[in-house]
Amino acid sequence: MPSRYNTVSFLSDFGTRDEFVGVVHSVLHNIAPQIDVIDITHGIPAHDVRAGSLALARSVEYLCPGIVLAVVDPGVGTERKKIAVEVGEGESVLIGPDNGLLAPAVAMVGGPKRVVELTNLDFQLNGPSTTFDGRDVFAPAAAHLVNGVDITELGEVIDPNGLVPALIPVSYLDGETLHTEVLWIDQYGNIQLNIGPEDLPQDELQIKIDDQIYSVDRVTAFEQISDGGLGFIVNSTGLVEIAALRSSAANELRASVGDSIQIVRTSRDSGISTPVVLQPKKENS
Repeated sequence: MPSRYNTVSFLSDFGTRDEFVGVVHSVLHNIAPQIDVIDITHGIPAHDVRAGSLALARSVEYLCPGIVLAVVDPGVGTERKKIAVEVGEGESVLIGPDNGLLAPAVAMVGGPKRVVELTNLDFQLNGPSTTFDGRDVFAPAAAHLVNGVDITELGEVIDPNGLVPALIPVSYLDGETLHTEVLWIDQYGNIQLNIGPEDLPQDELQIKIDDQIYSVDRVTAFEQISDGGLGFIVNSTGLVEIAALRSSAANELRASVGDSIQIVRTSRDSGISTPVVLQPKKENS
């Protein structure tokens, strides 16, 4: 059977301490020795479906055409569906649990064309338990697609409009205050918010978090942030994030994913307390 796929892009919350990632790689190669596997990340926090869905959505437009294998699956072994979603004109198929993990990425690339629930046991491994669908169900499905199996052979075709959506918070404006939420904090400590640059008021701005007020400048490069200050910058996904100069804004603000951050216009007459400016860190002697 000729195949239109040769690449599997793999994302999970498996981490790299245990054998899980290596075992999935081996299953893929055992079934389809010609396969190329790209590891997107395995550093998604354990069980954090929203973090996984956001990482996948940030990545999907830049992935090679082929199979996307995504496993963040706290409901493994339950009745949640195991699915394969064909997108575009069949250039790619996303495989994983139907728990909101895949839906944002599917939407980013134009929506589903065909969706199959992975029910055909002929294309699965007979594992000793129901706790490792990444190995027993999702990886075999991906490999068989690479070998030329049609998606409809993997199971029952289901309604493409029935995918479980992701729960992504929406910002809102209350008077002069823009209420945002921390979506993600990267390894540099940059704080990604759930707004785009068009949502920011065209004024000097402050943020409020945990009853503290901070001045934040607009910048287009990290080096434009003043020493000890904060900057709003549009990141590589087109969303606004708060950054500090060569340090972690998240640590400075004690911010975590899910925290609320309010953005307000700077005004001398607003009655807002004097802005707090971060102090430059002392160099270690």
